[in-house]
Amino acid sequence: MTEILLSLHVLAAIVAVGPVTVAASMFPPAARRAAGGGSDAGAVGTVRLLHRICRVYAGVGVAVPVLGLATGSVMGVLGSGWLVTSIALTAAAAGVLAAFVLPRQEELVEQLADRGSVEHGSTVRLALFTGLFNLLWATVTVLMIVRPGSTTGA
Repeated sequence: MTEILLSLHVLAAIVAVGPVTVAASMFPPAARRAAGGGSDAGAVGTVRLLHRICRVYAGVGVAVPVLGLATGSVMGVLGSGWLVTSIALTAAAAGVLAAFVLPRQEELVEQLADRGSVEHGSTVRLALFTGLFNLLWATVTVLMIVRPGSTTGA
């Protein structure tokens, strides 16, 4: 059962979190390009698509911590420091995504649709939050691989 849960956890992380990190990173420059080109429907459509990818895959990404907790439970490592830290960082990443990245993306999509422009500072702040989200996930990934203090052989 451990191998199945761990496989599903890793697959969910790759399939769900990967697209969010890439699409979220592409969003600020795409929004700037769309704003620079006026109300170009193609550029605005790209920004909308990137936002939709982030929203949809963020929802699918809920499977990652659920499967991770199930895997940790089966492995008997829920109290391990590396896992507790990973859980906290995952919660922080989810919080950054839900509170800062997705709402700001939505605001920029609306601004582009309404007036064809966005404030440069808005895209810079979004890029900052997106970078923080990506850094948190990268840290979780490293902790999942290295597992400091783990007794599972890594």
